[in-house]
Amino acid sequence: MNRLALAAAITGFLAVALGAFGAHALDGRLSETAQGWWETATFYALTHAVAALALALSADGRFSRGGWAFIIGAVLFAGSLYAMALGAPRWFGAITPLGGLCLLGGWAMIALAALKRHERND
Repeated sequence: MNRLALAAAITGFLAVALGAFGAHALDGRLSETAQGWWETATFYALTHAVAALALALSADGRFSRGGWAFIIGAVLFAGSLYAMALGAPRWFGAITPLGGLCLLGGWAMIALAALKRHERND
């Protein structure tokens, strides 16, 4: 079983479901700030779920570490924003940058894996 593909699919599913929930069930119930957090969380979770899925389905397993960093980052980043939008204490905002660092780390891991792959093909 491809666990990264499964995690990416679950993350993508939740991003779509929570995005729809925010757009419909929470419409008019969130402050402008909270609505912005919700939309940002959905955008980052969904885009990184798709990227992680692409990495999971690639034939080169060297990229999977970046995919896992995306999943962890999406959970931390989006999860903390969703929580704050729903009224969690503002200290949850301290978790958001940790998620962002994981997302950045994932992109860095992919770049390094691509460079290593390129060096081997020269």
